[in-house]
Amino acid sequence: MKDEKILNFIELVLEQMPADWLNLTTHRLDIYDEKLAKTQFLTAFESLFNQYQTAPENLGAALVALPTSYDYIRLGHPLSCVLEWTLAKLNQLKPENVISFSSRTAPILAILRKNLLANKKTKIFYKGELPDFFDAELVRRVYGYHFELKQVENAKQVSKEANESTVFISSTDTRFEFKLLPNIDFFIQIQSQLGSLILVNGAQNDGYISEIQHVRRRETIAMTPANTLIALYQLLGKASQKSAETDHDAAAAKASVLASIQEITGSDIRAVVASSGLSMQYAIVMGLVHEALDQHPGKAIKLVIPPNCYGGTNDQARRVAACIDQVEVVDLPVDGGNDMVRSIDIVLDQIAKEDAIPYIIVEIPTNPRVEVPDLQKLKEVLSKSRTTSAGNQALDPVFILDQTFCPNFHFLGESEILSSIRTIAYVSGSKFPSGGKCTAGFCVSNKKAKALMPKIDLHLQLCDNEATPIQLEILAKQLPSMNQRIQDAYRNTREFVNFISANLRGAKINFVSEELAAQGFTPSVFSLDLPTKGTTAEEREAYKRALNLQLIELMIQKIPSESKYCVSYGQLKGCYWTIPATSTQGTTKEVDKDYILRVALSPDMNLELHKEVFLEFVRGL
Repeated sequence: MKDEKILNFIELVLEQMPADWLNLTTHRLDIYDEKLAKTQFLTAFESLFNQYQTAPENLGAALVALPTSYDYIRLGHPLSCVLEWTLAKLNQLKPENVISFSSRTAPILAILRKNLLANKKTKIFYKGELPDFFDAELVRRVYGYHFELKQVENAKQVSKEANESTVFISSTDTRFEFKLLPNIDFFIQIQSQLGSLILVNGAQNDGYISEIQHVRRRETIAMTPANTLIALYQLLGKASQKSAETDHDAAAAKASVLASIQEITGSDIRAVVASSGLSMQYAIVMGLVHEALDQHPGKAIKLVIPPNCYGGTNDQARRVAACIDQVEVVDLPVDGGNDMVRSIDIVLDQIAKEDAIPYIIVEIPTNPRVEVPDLQKLKEVLSKSRTTSAGNQALDPVFILDQTFCPNFHFLGESEILSSIRTIAYVSGSKFPSGGKCTAGFCVSNKKAKALMPKIDLHLQLCDNEATPIQLEILAKQLPSMNQRIQDAYRNTREFVNFISANLRGAKINFVSEELAAQGFTPSVFSLDLPTKGTTAEEREAYKRALNLQLIELMIQKIPSESKYCVSYGQLKGCYWTIPATSTQGTTKEVDKDYILRVALSPDMNLELHKEVFLEFVRGL
């Protein structure tokens, strides 16, 4: 009876849910508290469950008013929260004990990572067959994880010893359902079309929950909204009103996407497409670690990364280094007064002396200060011949370029600036490639780095982080218009930057110069350091931080249909405001955070109205 009550409510929710639950990739930060991610949403959702049994016709408006569950759909979203809540209720668990993944490998890797760091044994029992792409030997050798594998007929055959975790993996072609047993710590159920779910069993395993969530946050994505909706309908015993991802012509969409990427990047090397920018980056890093272990056994691997770059990049690299003894993160100061080229020269000289392997990850333009290095000098520094302390030839670097801000700039073609350096470029697909409609990202190399691509593709598949069919379909529709949208958004941004410069003299604006734009760097994001006052540095900083929020709140209040407090960029419509220190730099060290405004404009927005509201802000200073 209780289960029936829960499922009846879920049916009402699916009938009346907001369209944004299925279609948005980013959400408003002004109604989001990161410390209460998921729980704040579910507390309010459970209140609706208790309230709307007798008056279901008003449920739709109440669902729209729910607080944001996660700030970014890659981490989780309303529908994933609802699926997890439902399965938790049906199994008498807390909602945080149920976690969904688009990947069928990631929940396994999450447990293995936690146990590696805790020096705890892991036994993996599985019914049927493990996915073909789960290469146990590679997981042990490259990722450094330790585990035993054992095939069983059913969950009752699982045995457990002291100081070990037991994992039971099963597959389903229908609905997700679990029968909990006390000797099993983690139940993972895989559905080939949708992804996977993990149930954390027992209070003794509560310490794993945040670690598993963090793997979903940094190395993969939550089950997609489209697939989560199908899973919810399966729980109800009904066919989804939306088509399954397998109903989409993935092969045709992928061919179209790869052709568009080739045209956009100027590289004829076959690209790979991932479920998100960070899952793409993870495949790049693990593929290069694999390459280093194969080609240069015993040598130290240095991941060279700006300390203030996008927090996910920074955090992910440090998480890899924590698991693999040969990997170390090296800080690379690149903007805010630091010169990228000089910093790379110094770092590469030191790595050469140590006879180590240099993998450099940078954003061009940089984030959040939108700076572009001297590309000719960059090429010279990356091409420079270096020697080890023993006088031998040092290994040349691999340059890994996040060009999300300017995905249309040609770095990779035969005659382009970085053609002679081993270079891999990748882009977050939730930005310009999809116009904010999905999270899928892609990477491609130049000819010099072509030999690295198979291992990157291998690890993308091993982690089951390839783009889903519906993601590919969205990219196939959006990529052909991307370059035009970039140009239109840049024009709006240049006009707004010039307007702010003319009307707020004390502000410092970080944006590309007209000369850089003429070379092809046409981002539609800029950072704004507002003028401040006070007698001490602390007073001036506090005043500026308050002013940042005052401007954002005014924009949202006056233009709620377009201005949003959000980390987004490259959307089809509107204007997006954020403070990097409290959003994209969430895991960055405090000393490296940027308490400035980052503003992103789209090709379709009421620019004149934004100017008017900004003038209102200036008059109030």
